[in-house]
Amino acid sequence: MSVLDMRDVRKVYRSGDADIIALDHATLQVDHGEIVALLGPSGSGKTTLLSIAGGLLHATDGAVEVDGRDITHLSPSELTDFRRSSVGFVFQTVNLVPFLTARENLLVVNELGGRRNRNGSRARARADQLLEALGLADRAGNLPSQLSGGQRQRVAIGRALMNDPELLLFDEPTSALDPELGDQVVHLIREEMK
Repeated sequence: MSVLDMRDVRKVYRSGDADIIALDHATLQVDHGEIVALLGPSGSGKTTLLSIAGGLLHATDGAVEVDGRDITHLSPSELTDFRRSSVGFVFQTVNLVPFLTARENLLVVNELGGRRNRNGSRARARADQLLEALGLADRAGNLPSQLSGGQRQRVAIGRALMNDPELLLFDEPTSALDPELGDQVVHLIREEMK
C-alpha cells in the first residue's frame, strides 16, 4: 500500500469570470519510505499539491488517499484530526510559536494530541533526541526570535518529525540552510523514514 496516492487531482480557483487552474490532473503515488522531490518553477503548483496531499486544501476534482485512508471528502474537523495524527508539514515560512522555546515548539505536538500521545517524559526525550540530531541541543531553551533562520527551519523540521507521522511533507525544507546542514537534515529525514 502507498503512503500517498493522488489520482487525477485538479485544483481550480475562481477569479471573477475566469478559472485559474493551479493543478491540472496531477497523479502521484509515493510508497512508504520513499522520498520524492518535486521540481518546478515558482507558481507551477508544488505548494498546492503538497497542501492537498496534507489535507490543508480540498481538491476540486480527483482523489487523495494517505496510508489507505481516503481524505478527499473529509470534513474540516476530520481533516484537522487527520493532519494532527498522520502528517508532518514544514512550510516555507516556519510558523513557530513565538512565545515557546525550541523544545516547547516540538512538545506542542504532544500537547495537541498526536497519533501516539506520549507521556511527558517520553515526549521530552523524543524532543531532545530530535534537537540533538538537528544540531540544536544547546538552543533548546531559546525562543524563535533568539534563533537564526536556519535554526528556526530545523526546529520546524523537528516539530514535523515529533509525531512519527505516516506522511512528511516539506516545502523547500533546506532553503534556509547551508549545504552541510542541508545534507545533515536530509540524512535525518531518511533515517526517520526507515
